Amino acid sequence: GMANRWLQIRGDPSIRQFLFSQSRVNSEFDDHLDTVRENVGLLLHEHGIFHAKIHFSSGQVTLWPMLDPYNYQVHLKEEFLAPGFVRQFDPRPYPVNAMVPPAQIRTILEILCTLRHKDGSIYLRSGSLNVINGTVGLNFSCDGSHYIDFREFIQQREEVYG
Repeated sequence: GMANRWLQIRGDPSIRQFLFSQSRVNSEFDDHLDTVRENVGLLLHEHGIFHAKIHFSSGQVTLWPMLDPYNYQVHLKEEFLAPGFVRQFDPRPYPVNAMVPPAQIRTILEILCTLRHKDGSIYLRSGSLNVINGTVGLNFSCDGSHYIDFREFIQQREEVYG
């Protein structure tokens, strides 16, 4: 599995070449990161979503429900940020086979949001968490992707991932 393994996929060199000539543009999601983090946290912890991906740059969230894992749902920012969005999902017990302890979900999401704002030219475009296998996925502006065990992710929060 993913435990004790850090998978890094080097991105398209043509994107990396122009890396420092680009900078992060604030998206509507960036102005509402608290709501994004809160909603994703609730969905993962209490509403049967086992995998969530936050697309910071494009302002959408992709959700994988336990009860229907093959049909992921893509929600655009207007819908996801609307009051009461989470209420359309029935309450569900936290999965017993989840590797991520529920108390760690908030920490992981906070680190993702911190990485989004860390640097002007190297920044997080999207981040994901799968509570079942404990994998955190990161996609940076330099077009590099990382897949890392959540424990290592938390442990290395002070270091640069990009």
